[in-house]
Amino acid sequence: MAHLDARTGYDDLIGRLNRFPQGAPDSRSLHGILSILMTKKEASLVAQLPIKPFTAATAARIWKMRPADARKILDELASRCLLLDTTGRTRDLYVLPPPMAGFFEFSMMRFRGDIDQKLLAELLHQYINIEEDFITALFGMETKLGRAFVHEPVLTADNALHTLDYERASDVIRTAAHRGVGLCYCRHKLGHLGKACDAPLDICMTFSNTAAALIKHGYARSVDVKEGLDLLQQAYNRNLVQFGENVRREVSFICNCCGCCCEALIAARRLGSLRAIHTTNFIPRIDRETCTGCGECAVLCPVEAMCLVSSNDPHKPRKKTARVDESICLGCGVCVRACKTKSLGLVSRPARVITPLDSVHKAVLMAIEKGTLQDLIFDNRALWSHRAMAAIMGAILKMPPLKQALASRQMKSRYLEALIARMKS
Repeated sequence: MAHLDARTGYDDLIGRLNRFPQGAPDSRSLHGILSILMTKKEASLVAQLPIKPFTAATAARIWKMRPADARKILDELASRCLLLDTTGRTRDLYVLPPPMAGFFEFSMMRFRGDIDQKLLAELLHQYINIEEDFITALFGMETKLGRAFVHEPVLTADNALHTLDYERASDVIRTAAHRGVGLCYCRHKLGHLGKACDAPLDICMTFSNTAAALIKHGYARSVDVKEGLDLLQQAYNRNLVQFGENVRREVSFICNCCGCCCEALIAARRLGSLRAIHTTNFIPRIDRETCTGCGECAVLCPVEAMCLVSSNDPHKPRKKTARVDESICLGCGVCVRACKTKSLGLVSRPARVITPLDSVHKAVLMAIEKGTLQDLIFDNRALWSHRAMAAIMGAILKMPPLKQALASRQMKSRYLEALIARMKS
């Protein structure tokens, strides 16, 4: 295999990925995945690219080649969604997506004949579902990659008063600049392994610039607001959980997930109380007087937070009642809709869940926790503009004092300490 060579472009790319806030631990499976998706030469070139969006001229300077030649390579990589290309106000921009909620998923969001998708599915399953390093590193962080959205059909009038717009998948669909729908990566992957369920395949959504790039290259199809909401209703009807990017602004994806196939929900069960997914701001409450112990809620719960226990009724010793494990419950509300006796309802959690403002804020938080903030800011290959640096600094200055202190310590920057102190005064 490639990784047994002295050193290859794949090694360089893996090193590069591990300077991201989200990394990709080295393994034989990862080398196999990368070798299917790109050549060694392409991997070597991608390994040199900035984390932040960049132009063809920037890539040309890094690669020491003519801009026209660099653009040709970039466009080829973008055509396979190994890079995302967007059109800015005055120029075209490219960005290297992370592996998860990135080029891993994109590779399986349509049926393809240019690569061996069955072999790729096997390797992805091995790397993500069998091996532990990647999934633990990705979903074990304090700041999570994704968050659950509340099951809107079960919201009461009181619940609705406490549900902000960004907590509703329907609002993301209505307000996005672009909406794309592609194959469910998780179910498509398991389909090649003969393990997929019968939940809809063409139902996972991307938004804004990510959607525009995927639509452009045929990895997603464009949908309007009406079709997007229709697909969301279809997901509700199938008791699928909405799992989306853990940000308040410019959400890039919302997947409609089943507990049997979704990697995020599988990770949630695997990691238990470590919480692989940020929860909603709700938790189910059970009316023990009316609960019949039918068990439908326990069957549908995607993370096995619902179970049946003895009702401790001396007159009905065999009677069961539902119980929720709040330490692992997502607060999605799927169980509430399934309850035929209306014994389940949503109530607000004691403390609101904090959601990062945007992707920059999330990346900075994750980099602080990983101890790689200096790589995010002082990226030697990035040739960053003052605007990009300002975005990072702005995200740091919005953090709680403890996170600011950790950021300052990691950077060992008197400038940052002084800037934080000045903002507090």
